Amino acid sequence: MAEPTPLNRTPLYDLHRSLGGKMVPFAGYEMPVQYSAGVMKEHLHTRAAAGLFDVSHMGQVAIRPKSGAIEDAALALERLVPVDILGLKEGRQRYGIFTDETGGILDDLMIANRRDHLFLVVNAACKAEDVAHLKDQLSSKCEVEELVDRALIALQGPKAEIALAMLAPEVSEMRFMDVRSVDLLGAPAIVSRSGYTGEDGFEISVPASRVEDVARALLDMDAVEPIGLGARDSLRLEAGLCLYGNDIDRSTSPVEGAIEWAIQKVRRPGGERAGGFPGEDRILSELTDGPSRRRVGLKPEGRAPVRAGAELFADEDGGEPIGRVTSGGFGPTLEAPVAMGYVPLKQSESGTRLFADLRGRRIPVTVTPTPFVEPHYKRR
Repeated sequence: MAEPTPLNRTPLYDLHRSLGGKMVPFAGYEMPVQYSAGVMKEHLHTRAAAGLFDVSHMGQVAIRPKSGAIEDAALALERLVPVDILGLKEGRQRYGIFTDETGGILDDLMIANRRDHLFLVVNAACKAEDVAHLKDQLSSKCEVEELVDRALIALQGPKAEIALAMLAPEVSEMRFMDVRSVDLLGAPAIVSRSGYTGEDGFEISVPASRVEDVARALLDMDAVEPIGLGARDSLRLEAGLCLYGNDIDRSTSPVEGAIEWAIQKVRRPGGERAGGFPGEDRILSELTDGPSRRRVGLKPEGRAPVRAGAELFADEDGGEPIGRVTSGGFGPTLEAPVAMGYVPLKQSESGTRLFADLRGRRIPVTVTPTPFVEPHYKRR
């Protein structure tokens, strides 16, 4: 038998172990799923104060135009994503989607305009393929560099601003989706006001050699606690945010996945730069005519969570499954189970009553708008 592939470790591995982190395999890395407080308390602490997450397993990429004009890099990247990059202002970022020729989703990512280059953050499980894709498609016009010497942490929650401002007061001036360079304890950081919990907060890119110093300084503050993958998942689920590989993948289009809000008017039918990205025929058609199915929020009755993979039915008895749950669990903020999944378009209206298979019995679930918990982004 072949030896198992060794797991990678982030620069914060030793810190996680010293804090009592329970380490598990995730996207090829050893990552903390929880600490001694447990998932429930970590989740609630993030909603009430500030949680610190290690997301250094994710990929960080710089795209630099060979011409020196950021517009050239923006137009080059627009050939791979159905997103308005040319209109992205300096110091701002937006959510994007790599699509394939069939209109499926290769990955979702964040894209920032850093004046002389574009800065991308991509998912850990996809980063090797994403970097290869970018180099293959953009190398004639751009230099594509994976920033392997940088780490990434996320500080999330209503007290995140107060905590980070103790190290860099200027972050208080930032609003949702702003990006700027900041000095953190002498380390050159790239800070964005964003995250994946539905709470206000920041994602902080720093040199790998300095990330532990920054993390310890934040954790020394009373408001900040370390948070593992378990609470990260329950927080993003309550926020109605997709997990790549669960809720979106190559078998789902952006319109099916209910993330077409990421496709700006200029890239849609009738827009100045409509199409021009992989899978444009399917995606533009679905924007006009609607998809055959749709990702929806689901609220199960009772207290039992409905997990990913559970089949969905139109009737309590009999009939073939009409859809499937892609993410599900208990929402600690709501004190109730929540889920997301795909159903036919005609059964995607809010209030529609369906049934989910739970260990051989069907329990009622109601199609519900997402997010399940109101977001608290700082937009002004």
